[in-house]
Amino acid sequence: MATKLILFTDVRSTKIKWMLAGAILLAIAVSALLVITSIVKKRYEPYVRAAAIRYLQERFDSEVELGPLQIHMPQTSTPKLILTRGRGAIAEVEGSDLILRHMGRRDLPPMFAIKHFRFAVDLGLMFEPTKKVRFVQLDGMEIYVPPKGERPNFKSDAKADKQPEEHRDSVLIEEVLIRDAALVILPRDQSKIPLRFDLQRVRMESVAKHLAMSYDAELTNAKPPGAVHSTGTFGPWAAEKPSDTPLAGEYTFEKADLGVFQGIAGILNSRGQFEGTLDSVRVRGQANVPDFRLTAANNPVPLSASFDVVVDGTNGNTILSPVTATLGSTHFTTGGGVIKREKHSGRAISLDVSMPHGELKDLLRLGVKGEPFMEGQIALKTKIDIPPLSGTVREKLVLDGQFHVSDGKFLRSSIQDQIDTLSRRGRGQPKNETIDEVFANMEGTFKLDDEVIAFRSLFFAVPGAAVNLEGNYDLSGDQLDLHGALRLQAKLSQTMTGWKRWMLKPVDPFFAKNGAGTFLRIKVDGNSKNPKFGLDRGAKKTQEEASKQAASTGPGQ
Repeated sequence: MATKLILFTDVRSTKIKWMLAGAILLAIAVSALLVITSIVKKRYEPYVRAAAIRYLQERFDSEVELGPLQIHMPQTSTPKLILTRGRGAIAEVEGSDLILRHMGRRDLPPMFAIKHFRFAVDLGLMFEPTKKVRFVQLDGMEIYVPPKGERPNFKSDAKADKQPEEHRDSVLIEEVLIRDAALVILPRDQSKIPLRFDLQRVRMESVAKHLAMSYDAELTNAKPPGAVHSTGTFGPWAAEKPSDTPLAGEYTFEKADLGVFQGIAGILNSRGQFEGTLDSVRVRGQANVPDFRLTAANNPVPLSASFDVVVDGTNGNTILSPVTATLGSTHFTTGGGVIKREKHSGRAISLDVSMPHGELKDLLRLGVKGEPFMEGQIALKTKIDIPPLSGTVREKLVLDGQFHVSDGKFLRSSIQDQIDTLSRRGRGQPKNETIDEVFANMEGTFKLDDEVIAFRSLFFAVPGAAVNLEGNYDLSGDQLDLHGALRLQAKLSQTMTGWKRWMLKPVDPFFAKNGAGTFLRIKVDGNSKNPKFGLDRGAKKTQEEASKQAASTGPGQ
């Protein structure tokens, strides 16, 4: 019994010793694994940090500042990690406060500033000449592009290219996702506001030093507000001259509300293609506003355009090659530019418009309240200047040009009746009711400024009569103030009937001048809805001066 007890005690004691030994060995193994893991992690962390900084320095020829960096090791056993030398083990790397500065240019904003980033990397490829990074995510990124010629010439790329192939490292990033970023293009003139684009999401693929990367970007345009979607290629990055970095692609711009601009309204949609560099981009596309209107008249008229423009990326100025546009059913072309001149102002618009065959109703519908009062064909050439919009478009609009209206007909019966009466009297047939619904021709040179149209010359003709005028039309008050001369084919007595015709015969010679049967000084006042014609008894010009002015044109010319 005692022997059995001793044997049992020995067995139990031996078992306990083995258990203790096993526990100690396990503890040692765990500790060893923890130490090895720590050593592996410590080995990778400084290497990843150094490799990242070296890559960024060489890739962008820049000074690099990097904040905290953390590596989240893959969920795999340390022995396996050691035996496979990390191949297939994907580590997550996180960092913050990454800044890339132009080499030797602390006076400029940084090239890149990134609040937070993370990327996934195969540990087994970290020590290979070609390092492949599967995914990079950048949050809160700001990109600053200096104007062309603002950076010194560096030779780091040339030096790198002279290195033997076996000593060169390369990095291929398969995918980059950028969120909440901003692209800021600095102007040459420091007094001007930089051009800023806010980017909600940008996805890029195949990011490498000497490759163009494909991208897919979404952003919300600030003014006019609307959704922009763009796809294309960007790069390769020109480290020494970032403004020379090429880009190309296509875009859609949808549901942009023009109502944010004073004086106009409508919803804009546009799509097109572009190519060039950050410094100069050529854009070809189409735009349409099915409900375009000036808010003063508030009559919607469809507007569409095909355009070819060059955008200066250093300041956002836009130069238009001839743009083909359609307003209602009227076709016209325009060229010019949209230019920012002052730091705290908007952009000034300067355009040259040519409208060889337009519909007068389209223009009147756009600019005049209610239904158009006249129809006909219009040929128009004008220069349009719109200073930066601190007021309404109508208040700021400056026009300087000439026009010609043919086959014009007034759609308000009261005005057309006066025109028909003028034609009857001008032909010497005041009672001929078959002379009805006559067409009018009109031409002139004008300048619109501060909501007043100044007519340097205004010629109006119907069969039998012609009018030469000059003066002003106040758009804001709808007031006419025109003065000039009336020429009739008929003699003064022939414009009347009955006894008045006989009474006026003796004075016919006094009013017949310069080949006209009747020549009179007249004025036009009232408004566009109800113009009033009358003799201008207070005219400052003499009859001789007026006749010289009127003699240059005549009825039917």
